[in-house]
Amino acid sequence: MHSHPYYFIALLLIVFILPACNDDRAGDDNRTDYSLNAPNWPADTIEEFQLPNGLSREAYYNKLLGSLVGSAIGDAMGAPTEMWHRDDIQVMHGYVDSLDALIREGSPEGPWEVNLPEGGTTDDTRWKYLTGGWLTGYGRHQARLDARDFARLITDHYLEDTQTALDVRSFDPGPLERELRRVTWLQEWAKVAKPYYEEDLDAYSYALNRFYGGEMACAGMLYAPMLGAYYPAHPERAYTEAYRLGIFDLGYARDITGLTAAYVAEAMRPGIPFERITLLSRSTDPLNYFSSRLVGRISYRLFRDAKYIVDEARGLTEADIPADLEMPKNFKRGPLYLAQLQRAYELLDEKLQDIPFHAGEVHLINLTALEFGRGDFGETLEFVTNYGRDNDTVAAVTGAILGAYLGFEALPQDLARTSLQANKELLGISLEDLARDLTEQLYGK
Repeated sequence: MHSHPYYFIALLLIVFILPACNDDRAGDDNRTDYSLNAPNWPADTIEEFQLPNGLSREAYYNKLLGSLVGSAIGDAMGAPTEMWHRDDIQVMHGYVDSLDALIREGSPEGPWEVNLPEGGTTDDTRWKYLTGGWLTGYGRHQARLDARDFARLITDHYLEDTQTALDVRSFDPGPLERELRRVTWLQEWAKVAKPYYEEDLDAYSYALNRFYGGEMACAGMLYAPMLGAYYPAHPERAYTEAYRLGIFDLGYARDITGLTAAYVAEAMRPGIPFERITLLSRSTDPLNYFSSRLVGRISYRLFRDAKYIVDEARGLTEADIPADLEMPKNFKRGPLYLAQLQRAYELLDEKLQDIPFHAGEVHLINLTALEFGRGDFGETLEFVTNYGRDNDTVAAVTGAILGAYLGFEALPQDLARTSLQANKELLGISLEDLARDLTEQLYGK
């Protein structure tokens, strides 16, 4: 085969002319560097922890106790009607705006005792107490948390509870049933935690994907608020450490766990406008979920959904009030507010997940309630409680954020005092002691 003469001419141009062009560019030492360097996620984006200006010891304790008690109030408000439809809530309770007795059986994830009086709580409060107690075990405040140590805590707790149940010697089944509820509470978690702690990758992977049936449960959201309060005014750090401990989360549920901690951390910052808290949904992304191929950041889409729901619902006017609107028993607000509330509920109904404790659903209801309530503690928790579904879990998260923002002293004191007393006297959970111990760890005795 003969070579074409034009081939050699083209080859000469490539060999001699292109290097000359490159030499011209290389000779310009003053030109701007437009190269794109990928950041080292998340190390390059996380600030070192230090106490924020204006957050005194007294202010921190007030906000920390506010977060703990606000969460417990939300848990207690939702617990009597957990997993109910809102129509059933209205029939049996009317409009819920206060604490009520928990007329229900004891259960591993629910209340451990039968028919607790008002203020009684469930696993939503136990998880924050367990995590907070673990944090107090460190001699000083930790800049970085150890997920394996957290996994060992859960494993050891499960083994201790199992042994306690095995040691029960009683003809009366009550004591054994009570201990078995404690064991069953952690059994799903321990199956994941043990192989994680032992660094058995296959066993951990299999257990994680079978955790509560492999659904995207809101596991990390149960304890993430405690981690947010542990890193006040440092949402990026709170996100990162909560994400690190989110070893029970599947998929974008782990991103939501990080954001939940970030919301509480930002709410601990003194003097901020309320809207800054939920706006972290777009600005706090240490692991760069926004760059996820083909999908983007699902948690941010849920934030947008919440904004659109509230915009449409709050946009209703007197002219939009249905002529046949019925006021629920115990409803103390006007008909326009009720119409707006019901419209928000209808729009939320269109976005429900297969299970009520799906992290995406909990996240959406929480954000919608925060946007709808605009920082008002009563309105916001009432929004969550009367909607139903997994209302105690959502209200516990929402209450933790609002409690951190408002502080204990600004919470409704009748609810706050009832919650403190019920948890301490009925359940052995002293939220005041926990807040004091964590404050001493951060500020010294």
